[in-house]
Parts: sequence; C-alpha cells; structure tokens
Amino acid sequence: MTAIKHALQRDIFTPNDERLLSIVNVCKAGKKKKNCFLCATVTTERPVQVRVVKVKKSDKGDFYKRQMAWELRDLAEVDAKDASKENPEFDLHFEKVYRWVASSTAEKNSFISCIWKLNQRYLRKKVEFVNVSSQLLEELPKAEESVPSGESQSVAGGDEDALDDYQELNAREEQDIEGMMEVCEYAISNAEAFAEKLSKELQVLDGANIHSIMASEKQVNILMQLLDEALSEEMLQSVKEQMDQISQSNRLIQISNTNNGKLLDEIQFLVNYMDLSKGHIRALQEGDLSSSKGIEACINASEALLQCMNVALRPGHEKLMSVKQQQHLFTELRDTFSRRLTNHLNNVFVHQYFSLSSFWLGHDQSSVLSQHMAELTLPKHSPLHRDLLHYAKLMEWLKNTQREKYEGLSRTYVDYMTRLYEREIKDFFEVAKIKMAGTAKEGKGNKFATLPRKESAFKQETESLHGSSGKLTGSTSSLNKLAVQGSSSRRSQSSSLLDMGNMSASDLDVADRTKFDKIFEQVLSELEPLCLAEQDFISKFFKLQQHPTLGEVEESDGVVPSRQPTPGEKDMVRLMMNKVFQSIETELNSLITLGDKIDTFHSLYMLVKMSHHVWTAENVDPTSYLSTTLGNVLVTVKRNFDKCISGQIRQMEEVKISKKSKVGILPFVAGFEEFAELAETIFRNAERRGDLDKAYVKLIRAVFMNVEKVANESQKTPRDVVMMENFHHIFSTLSHLKISCLETERREAKHKYTDHLQSYVINSLGQPLEKLNHFFEGVEARVAQGVREDEVSYQLAFNKQELRKVIKEYPGKEVKKGLDNLYKKVDKHLCEEESLLQVVWHSMQDEFIRQYKHFEGLIGRCYPGSGITMEFTIGDMLEYFSSIAQSH
Repeated sequence: MTAIKHALQRDIFTPNDERLLSIVNVCKAGKKKKNCFLCATVTTERPVQVRVVKVKKSDKGDFYKRQMAWELRDLAEVDAKDASKENPEFDLHFEKVYRWVASSTAEKNSFISCIWKLNQRYLRKKVEFVNVSSQLLEELPKAEESVPSGESQSVAGGDEDALDDYQELNAREEQDIEGMMEVCEYAISNAEAFAEKLSKELQVLDGANIHSIMASEKQVNILMQLLDEALSEEMLQSVKEQMDQISQSNRLIQISNTNNGKLLDEIQFLVNYMDLSKGHIRALQEGDLSSSKGIEACINASEALLQCMNVALRPGHEKLMSVKQQQHLFTELRDTFSRRLTNHLNNVFVHQYFSLSSFWLGHDQSSVLSQHMAELTLPKHSPLHRDLLHYAKLMEWLKNTQREKYEGLSRTYVDYMTRLYEREIKDFFEVAKIKMAGTAKEGKGNKFATLPRKESAFKQETESLHGSSGKLTGSTSSLNKLAVQGSSSRRSQSSSLLDMGNMSASDLDVADRTKFDKIFEQVLSELEPLCLAEQDFISKFFKLQQHPTLGEVEESDGVVPSRQPTPGEKDMVRLMMNKVFQSIETELNSLITLGDKIDTFHSLYMLVKMSHHVWTAENVDPTSYLSTTLGNVLVTVKRNFDKCISGQIRQMEEVKISKKSKVGILPFVAGFEEFAELAETIFRNAERRGDLDKAYVKLIRAVFMNVEKVANESQKTPRDVVMMENFHHIFSTLSHLKISCLETERREAKHKYTDHLQSYVINSLGQPLEKLNHFFEGVEARVAQGVREDEVSYQLAFNKQELRKVIKEYPGKEVKKGLDNLYKKVDKHLCEEESLLQVVWHSMQDEFIRQYKHFEGLIGRCYPGSGITMEFTIGDMLEYFSSIAQSH
C-alpha cells in the first residue's frame, strides 16, 4: 500500500498541488469486483480544499488515472454500517449514495477517521457519521501508513498543524539563503556542521541585541533623571504656578459667558414662542366671523394660538410663573374662541338649511313637481359649499384643539343635510318614476301631487330643527304602490322572447325603451356629481384628507407637530356620506324594480348604464361613497338581468304548440333574434360584455333544446321540417349578428339544418317511386347477403320480368304526377317566413337525380345485357322539376 501511495502522490496529486492523506482500496457493493482507490486529499495552496478522489488503474494496467472527485463540503453522511462488529462495507452520501466495500476493516477505519479529522478541521458544516465507533472518532487510527518521501505525514499525525504554520519563502529570502549556502561550501555536503555554525552566529546576534537594549535603557534613565532635576528647580516651579492661575481665571470667565448665553437663549425662546400679540387676542375674543376679513384675522390668530399652545417646553420652564400665566391665558382664549366659532357655525348651518328649504316649504308640492317634470334635475349646493369653505381652516383648528366641539358640529351638519337631501332625492326619484311609468301627461293635472303645506306645518318643522325631538319628514308621497298602468298602447305584461316573436317592430315600443334609457341615464348623471361634490366638500371642510395638519412646523423650531389623523378618521368621510345620502340606495333599488316591472328587458339598459357609472366612479376613487353605493346597486341590477334570462328560458320550456296548425318558426326562435339585435345595440362597447356573452350561451342552448323538444312533440309538421326551418333561422341570425362567443353554436345550427334538410328530402322522395325504391332496396339487400350482382336476376322475386313490371308502373306521366303531389305536400309542411321551399325542391331534384343514377347502375351491374331501362330520362326529370316549380 505504501508503494501505491507513493505512486499516486507522484503521478496524480503532486502535479495538481494536492497532498494525499489517506487511501482505501474499495470496490462497489453488490457488483462484480472492479477495484479502485478512494483517496482523501488537501490542496497545498490556501484556502485549503478537501476532496475525496476516486482513482483506478487504466485498462492496460500500466498507470493510474483520476476518475472522479467530490468536495468534502458536499458530503452529507458517512455510514459505517456497524459500530460494534468488523464490517468492510460503508456508504458515502454525496448528491447520491455511493456504497463501497473496503479490502479490509482496518483500511476502512483509517479512511473514515481521516475524513472525520478533515471535517472537524476544515468544514463549518459538519458531516454526520452513522454507525461509527466513538473511539474511532476520538483517537487517531492505529494503523497509519506514511505518506511518500518529501511530503508531510497523514492527517492523523498532525500534518494539518504543520500545513497551517507553513509559510512559503519569498524571493529575497530565497536569495539570502542561497548566498549563505554559497559562503559555506559544506552547507549541502555536511548539513549538521552548517546548522551548528548558524546556531552559533544566532547566539552572537542575540547577545548583541541584549547588550544594545541594556545600553539604551541606561541612557533613558539618565535623561529622565535630568528632567526631574530641572523640575525641581525654583524657576520652573514659579512658572508652573503662574500658568495654573491664568488657566483657572480663563475657565471661570468661560463658564460665566456660557451661562449668560444660555440664559439669553431661554428668555428669547419664551419671548418668541410664548407671546401672543394683542391683535390676535382681540381677534380671538371678538373678531367678526361673518366677514371675509374677520374670518382671515381669526384664522391667523387661531394658528398663532395653536403654535403657542404646542410649544415644546424645555425642562424647568413649566415651573416659571410667567409660563403658567401664559398657558392659562392660552387656555381661556382657546375655550372662548371655540365657543364663539361653534355657535356661529351652528347658526350658519341652520341659516343655509332654511335658505335651501324655503322653496320647498313655501310652495305647493304639486307645482314643484310640475316645474321639475320638464327637466329631471337635482338642486345644486355649490353656493352652500362655497360659503362654508371659508371656515375650513377654522374647522381644522377646532379639530386639533376641541375635538368634542368639532364632532358636535359634524353631527349637526350631517343631521341638517340628511333631512334636506332626503326630501330632494325622494322628490327627484318620484318625478323619475312618473316619467318612467308614463302616468304624467303634459298639460294635465297630476293625481300624484299632495295637498299644500300649511303654515302650522312650517312652524312645527322649524321648532323641530331648533332642538325638539320631532323628526323632519318629507311632504311628498312615495311610489311604493305605483302600478304599471299606462295607456292602452302599452303592454300589460313584461316582455319575453315568446311575445317578441309575435310582435311587429311598432309593438316592441322601441321609443319607450329609448325613453327609459334616457331617464335612467339622467338619474345616474344627476346623482354622480351631487355625491362627488358633497364628498369633496366634506373632505375639505372637515379636513379629513390624509396630509399634515394646519400649523405643523419643524421640531427644531421648538414646536411639536399637530396631532395626525387617527386610523378611525379614514372612515369618517364614508360614514358621514352614508348618513347624508342614506336614501339613495333604497330609491335606486325602487326605481330599478319599477323599470323591471314595466319591461324586463330594461335590465339590459340598466346593467350597461350602471356598470359604466361604477367603472367611472372607481377610476375617480375606488373607496368613495358613490363607488360603493353604485356597486351595491349594480349587484341588484345584475340579479334582475339574470332573472330576465332565467324567465326567458322558463317560458321556452313552457311553450305549447297547436296540434292543428303547422309549426313554422317557433316564437322563441324569432324572439331570440329580436333579443340579440336589441342586446347588441345596447352592449356595444360596454364594460359588462362578458355578462351578455354568458347569457347568450344559456339562451341559445335553451333554444336548441326546446326546438328539438317541440320537433319531437309535433304532430302536424314533420320533425325534420321543424328542425330544418328553425335551425336555418338560427344559423341566419348568428351569421348576420356575428356574435363571437356563439361561433360554435352557429356551426352547430348549420350542421343541424343541413342534416335535417337531407333527411327530409330522402324520406319525402321515397313516396313518388315507392315500389321502385322497395325493389332496388331488395336487390341491394341480396347483394349485401353475399349474392353476386350478376346472379341477382336469377332470384325469383328480382328477376328481369319483375323488374320490367315495376318499371312499367312508373312512366314519365306518373312520375311527374307524383312529383307534383310531393311539391304540394312540401309546400304545406314549410312556412312562408323562412322561404325554404325552393331550396328544398332543388335539393330534392339533386337527390332524385342521384337515385336515378344509382338505379341505372344497379340495372347495368345486376341485369347485364337485358336492355332494360327506365321509362324516363334525366332530361325528363329536370323538365318535370322545373315545370312544377314554375306552375306553383
């Protein structure tokens, strides 16, 4: 093994700057024995790399070659199989498990011990050793073989320490050693003598160094002694005392200056930040809150007061009497001004409310409604917002100083505006419902108007607004019991695919639907700016935006920042809007219900309009009250749309066809065409196109299913005719509208139409030549049973005489007569709306010619040389079909 290690070190590892530390002769477990060597190596350069290398002999066996190498850091586990018994097997777990069998247990133990030492020395990530004796991991292996000459010993012998202490000579050191060895000629031949000489010279140098150090120390001591003598001299001592006195005097002066400067800074700080001008005090106590100049003066004074109150006092300031007096003054001014401001704004709210309400409270409700019938509009509150926004900064000051008063004003504003908006919105929606239902006639009286309000009612409401517990109520009636009762021209029930199929264009009342669409759009267009304007006003007036509050300055100026909005204030706008406009969602749902009762197809218009307004509101502010409310209403509209689709499907399933008349185009098939044309017009470029596509699929599948159902139940009209005509109509409709989501259904409709057309033609053509068809069907049956075609004529029932007898029964005149009867029968089966008579007749002609050629072919093959032919030719057939079509 020693010779092998020498050879491996020399031939493989030395050229790669590696040292071989341990070796084990192994073969793979469970396979045919092919011996190789596992070697544990380290690099001679730093940082040290530790590897496990697999080495094997070449195929010729004259040299060793390196086959595979693994980094020791990739080794996860070493499994020795058995810690108590001798076992040559062991496993190494790299990226996969390698199973080995060593030539001896001693070699295996030595190799595993070397791996353990290397792991402990060089790796942070420790390898897991399984089934290995603890004694083997603690002690050095007993059986260690030396490394080849010129190399260090194995890792068990401590060569790692030597490797760590080893430092390579630089070029200058190499030159010095070579020069020294050239001086001593025997340096190479007699190394011991050379070493002894070097040792003596080193001793001489050490002695010289010690002598030099001792001599230097003596000189230093002499110098120190001289300095001590100089300090002891009287002159030096006098100078030292004078310098000490000067230093002490300067230090006292510096302390005094520093204290004076700090005191001045403190006084200046208090004067700058704790003093409020007389003009500001006067504005806070008696400033005019009704004029622009007075409001501006109060704003400036309130900001100055807030800065003074928010000063970050330094330690000890709060104990000064002047500071306490100023703080007391600031508190009194804050309380006084907050009371004045609260009372004034309360009065402003009441005044503005009655200014807007006086029109409603002082007029007959019927005249009000009459005035608003011409234009469906909501009153604008921009003047109110403009006037109140002058107080926005004062509201912010109140928010930062007197939170309770600020919240009280917020509740007061919301209470007044809730009552005002409730009346305006209810009246607005009542007008919209009247217009929508068509009960109001221009120039006629309106039964929906209420009695005039009396002065006592106005007085009572005024008292309730000034603090009574009574609640302001609207003066107009609601439309909860409004019935859908229009003029005689209006439909008495909701639209459906069935009644649409039986109506003319005028019956569909397209103008009414267009009118409804405009009314609904007008309602949403009026509500949208109203809600956005009110939300914008509330945010600005009550200062609920998420930005730094008024009066906030840098802390370095001695002022702490004003209180930031709490997380709960983020929802305050939404809560106030929900209260102010609490009736909008209810009124919208009521209007939607009315529109759905008038005509279920109104849900299509409402879905498109509502979706567009929701999309617009979300683009402006996805968290706004308008976006949330319209989103909730959109759910109701979508639910009504789904009910509309479900209702059409249900009516398809309940359709009944008369047993005494032909079917023709089914009502719901024609109705689907009308629905699709209407929907395509409404949903052009709509955001909710996907909802319509889903409805299309549901409807068309229901149409398909119920067409087949009616066709199967039809007694008067053949099933193939019902299927052919209706699926032809569906195919034409889908081809015309080009609805992309129904392309599959369009192809399916064409396929069904074609199949049933062919089936109807084949079944109908069997009647004019019934006996001839039966005869040749029998011939084909014999051939199918194995009878040769040229032997069919020997069959008793199908001999030449029988064939001639059948052919004689169908001369040209009889064939024409039979075709004429067939044309009349087909004409009775088909409906005029679809105009398929000529298409079917032409298909029958083609099928008849095909059958004729087929019969001729059978005669030629089964009755060769008989000279038997049909009584009429193809030319005769074409003339028959043409003359029959022209005669009808």
